Amino acid sequence: MNLENKVALVTGGASGIGRAIAVCLAHAGATVAVVDVNQQGAKETAAGIGGRSTAHEADLSDHAAILALREEVMAAHGLPDVIVNAAGFDRVEPFMDNDDQLWTSLVAVNFLGPVRLTHAFLEPILAEDRTVKIVNIASDAGRVGSMGETVYSGTKGGIIAFTKSLAREMARHRINVNCVCPGPTDTPLFDTLPERIRTGLVKTIPFRRLAAPEEIADAVLFFASDRAAFITGQVLSVSGGLTMAG
Repeated sequence: MNLENKVALVTGGASGIGRAIAVCLAHAGATVAVVDVNQQGAKETAAGIGGRSTAHEADLSDHAAILALREEVMAAHGLPDVIVNAAGFDRVEPFMDNDDQLWTSLVAVNFLGPVRLTHAFLEPILAEDRTVKIVNIASDAGRVGSMGETVYSGTKGGIIAFTKSLAREMARHRINVNCVCPGPTDTPLFDTLPERIRTGLVKTIPFRRLAAPEEIADAVLFFASDRAAFITGQVLSVSGGLTMAG
């Protein structure tokens, strides 16, 4: 799968799944705009990729910051050919222990962040009659729910519905919009969970292991490539068989 002469924008690229996606797309030939609120992490990812890839700091809960990011990326690379909305965060705890600030932040970053960023970049893309491959990173928590992640699951379920609806609207423009849902993955976020929860999650996976971030990235690469040219509005779980819902 060749992404030579393509520009890919990847949010959440400072670490974990986002970093693996940025590296994967770069290895396929893309120039990557690595976006994260963690500026140092984004710089490290871009430096590791090399070439013309760049690092961009942006708080995706801030609409003004997203508009500024659009101008910065376009000045550096022009319009992107691939947009990957991978940024997100979570805090695992019972729903009744949640506070309003957590809910507000989860919705702002995990749901409205991708919505606002996608809208911002689609404006000039549609104005220039260009196409783009959009890949949203949701979660299997958004498909089947997850204890201790109730509102997080809601935001990821929202991303799944957003993907399908946007795919319908963008089909006449030949713009593909798809979604990858990781299951439990070996990331810094997973490492923050209590050991008993981590052990229990691994036991529930039929393959009896976590996903590697690179395995999530491979699914994104497929959706970003020409091999997925006739695929849109689809949701792909990469979970070792943990969820098998249709």
